[in-house]
Amino acid sequence: MPLLGFVLPFFGFLVVLVQNARVEDWKELAANGVLSLLGFVVTFKFIPRIKDKFTEAGLFGYDINKKGLAPGEKKIPEALGLISATVYILCICLLHLFRQSNNVELYTAAFASVTFMVLLGFADDVLNLKWRYKLILPLVASLPLLVLYTGGTSVLVPKPLRFLVHGRSLLDLGILYYVYMALLSVFCTNAINIYAGINGLEVGQSVIIALAVLFHNALQLRPHGSKDNLELLRQNHLFSIDLILPFYATSLALSYYNWYPAKVFVGDTFCYFAGMTFAMSAILAHFSEILLLFFIPQLINFIYSIPQLIGIVPCPRHRLPRFNRDTGKLEAIHTNLNLINLTLRITGPLTERQLCIVLCTLQAFCCATGLLLRAWALTWLS
Repeated sequence: MPLLGFVLPFFGFLVVLVQNARVEDWKELAANGVLSLLGFVVTFKFIPRIKDKFTEAGLFGYDINKKGLAPGEKKIPEALGLISATVYILCICLLHLFRQSNNVELYTAAFASVTFMVLLGFADDVLNLKWRYKLILPLVASLPLLVLYTGGTSVLVPKPLRFLVHGRSLLDLGILYYVYMALLSVFCTNAINIYAGINGLEVGQSVIIALAVLFHNALQLRPHGSKDNLELLRQNHLFSIDLILPFYATSLALSYYNWYPAKVFVGDTFCYFAGMTFAMSAILAHFSEILLLFFIPQLINFIYSIPQLIGIVPCPRHRLPRFNRDTGKLEAIHTNLNLINLTLRITGPLTERQLCIVLCTLQAFCCATGLLLRAWALTWLS
């Protein structure tokens, strides 16, 4: 598996972090690093020891992309994202001991929303809820954020558009900002959930997005702009690193077992958990617009899927490619409108492993492009 491909960029993040972090930040960053490493080890060791318990409890699935072969008849434990999510929550609880008291509200909001989303995601794995309920779950889970949020409700207006708001650089959205936060939570959770179905893709895309978020936060630890807001901005990005670094570590451990051929399935639990974690880190650190740049493949997948999602085109339960037993490759089904099938239409048939690598490479390219666009956009927002 390309575990090395998920790890090598992390050293680039460390280089950027060393260049931008202040001396007084390193106590908290070091605590985060140690806890995240422990989170990786615990998740890595715990999954193989408990995965059979999930199968015994009836939480298992069959690998549809290997239908007709021996591996396709094997029961694979489902919803193992619960393990990485549980370890992540423990890391966040312990990490709070090293944070300053002025972040209590942020931690409470993030902790409550992510925990609530993990609970609801696991309920979905167990109860197999219908799609209309999947849209409601993130709204329910985001309620702690909406109730506890005490930050600003203004957004930066790009320079070319400031003439529309009488030259103002900030536009106060008021209650509409709360609506925006709720909708972003719904999008992030469901965007990962509908861009799935092949070994390694759910956790692979999440690890890559986490790396992009870490890079963005590290680059912002020496911010430029209004002197009154610089320290608050720094603290926001340190807080986001607190949320994302343990997520990266626990998800990296999970990816080892979910990569092709998958020994475990991550389930809706992980997809909802990942999406809500990204939403919380971006909303509470005030870079939700940048996060959408990292979600470009998910946006493409969502837009391309709309005809099926709203019922214009018949939508099967599993919108997966067709497995060709003779070639061992996946072939596009033209009536299944998602990025997975669209990619196969462009590239031609691929093995499941090759397809996941192509899609993860696309994710990495889009995240790198997002970071470059972020640097360019700062000249229009400052």
